[in-house]
Amino acid sequence: MKMHIELDMTPEEARVMMGLPDVAPLQKQMLDDMRARMTRAMEAGDMESLMRAWAPLGGAEAFNQFQKFLWDSASLVARGGKPKEKP
Repeated sequence: MKMHIELDMTPEEARVMMGLPDVAPLQKQMLDDMRARMTRAMEAGDMESLMRAWAPLGGAEAFNQFQKFLWDSASLVARGGKPKEKP
């Protein structure tokens, strides 16, 4: 047996019907906070602070990890896919 049900509702109505939380206030607060941090960094003229405002969860550490991944991958290819020998 096949059954086809079509509901005509807005995304807000669907969210409420499914019992999902309204995250709009949280999203607005986070955007306002990011905007304030970026404004402070640009006013100070400090590029490092500006980059931290753009990447609060990663920053230089994430870049260093990505760079290490690329370097290790290139080394593995240069060794013909063989793992590094342990001393």
